[in-house]
Amino acid sequence: MSEEVITYDNFTSDPFKDFEPDDETKGAYHVLKWAYDTYGNDIVYSCSFGAESMVLIDLIYKVKPNAQIVFLDTDLHFQETYDLIDRVQEKYPELRIKMKKTELTLEQQSEEYGAALWKKDPNQCCYIRKIKPLEEELSGAVAWISGLRRAQSPTRANTDFVNKDERFKSIKVCPLIYWEEDEVWDYIKSRDLPYNKLHDHHYPSIGCIPCTSQVFNSDDPRAGRWSNFGKTECGLHTTKP
Repeated sequence: MSEEVITYDNFTSDPFKDFEPDDETKGAYHVLKWAYDTYGNDIVYSCSFGAESMVLIDLIYKVKPNAQIVFLDTDLHFQETYDLIDRVQEKYPELRIKMKKTELTLEQQSEEYGAALWKKDPNQCCYIRKIKPLEEELSGAVAWISGLRRAQSPTRANTDFVNKDERFKSIKVCPLIYWEEDEVWDYIKSRDLPYNKLHDHHYPSIGCIPCTSQVFNSDDPRAGRWSNFGKTECGLHTTKP
């Protein structure tokens, strides 16, 4: 791999394209160690506190205990999600968890865009409450970490360890690309890691309350998100700016 620090402006390809991980973390620890050695405090983990997040937090804490973690607090999350964040902070006390909110309160959003925007235009709601806040958070960061896995959906199938992020004009590091869902849960359970208890009640993927539903007859890990909208992504991981 090149010794030159990879940035959005000089990115050509994933420096790990020929890397064949054979460790128990399927390359995740190695990639995280490289990421923090390379970017130091200029890399941010945008954390959803889903199942993959629990794996990444545990691995990140081994590499950089005082890592910066950002949670996009839409003011619409389940109480179970907020409770989980408290448990994570207790287990990993050195982590710097930042609750990032949008400038618009829910009341102001209703006044400007109408009540329950997520029912009429979920893309706009996601932009206001997720994408714009992350744009602000990444404005000074060279790179960010995401828990994307290739097996999660067709839109994520070609994700590499290190990616040029057109959306945020930065480098996106995805250490878990080769993990399967059962491997994520084996890691969580074998180490008794905290996780969102809604996963035990038929919620495979957990986001905001209005746009997350229980799933009973699907193996799709993204099922239950934005039901009836033909939408599977909030927009954080798409290429369109």
